[in-house]
Amino acid sequence: MIRVVLVDDQELVREGFRMVLDAQPDIQVVGEAGDGDTALELLRTVAADVVLVDVRMPRVDGVEATRRICAADGGPRVLILTTFDLDEYAYAALKAGASGFMLKDARPPDVLSAIRSIHSGDAVVAPSTTRRLLDRFAGHLPDSDGPSSAPASLDVLTPREREVLALVARGLSNTEIADRLYVSEATVKTHVGRILMKLGLRDRAQAVVCAYETGLVGVRGA
Repeated sequence: MIRVVLVDDQELVREGFRMVLDAQPDIQVVGEAGDGDTALELLRTVAADVVLVDVRMPRVDGVEATRRICAADGGPRVLILTTFDLDEYAYAALKAGASGFMLKDARPPDVLSAIRSIHSGDAVVAPSTTRRLLDRFAGHLPDSDGPSSAPASLDVLTPREREVLALVARGLSNTEIADRLYVSEATVKTHVGRILMKLGLRDRAQAVVCAYETGLVGVRGA
């Protein structure tokens, strides 16, 4: 059973997500909060696997809430929900440790797939939204107060690993990367795992941020 906490300042949004999630045999909503501060208090008493977090909320916003949630060892993973309006905040949340982001108007099957993927240890970096978001904001975002996930150099990567990282940053799936490079999907998974290990990154979402921040992929595509 995947235990989910919903964090959004709009009650109707939370009710909509709850109806969809509770109808699933493997997902259970174990708590709700209307702002980041309340969510942090709730997570001290409720065990959760995945937290769906809105970006803009009163008191503690989604970015700061994400940073605090992800700072805890063994804590739940975070899926950012966004309207794509002023989503430099969503980018900042990825830097803070979120495992992915989705639009609030995403189809229910896509939301369910994202939750299951994040729970299994993967990250959700949807091609349909990743490129638009990073193309718009990655080149001129101010640094957050927290430490950046990007290393000073990508020199630790092999040429093939750099190539794979660039394709990950463009939102390609492992299958699509395998087709592009004429290798097996298992080989791509191995490359991605080594990239994360060498760069000290948590997951695929942070790998995307790293690729843009180090200039491997430019805001207009490299």
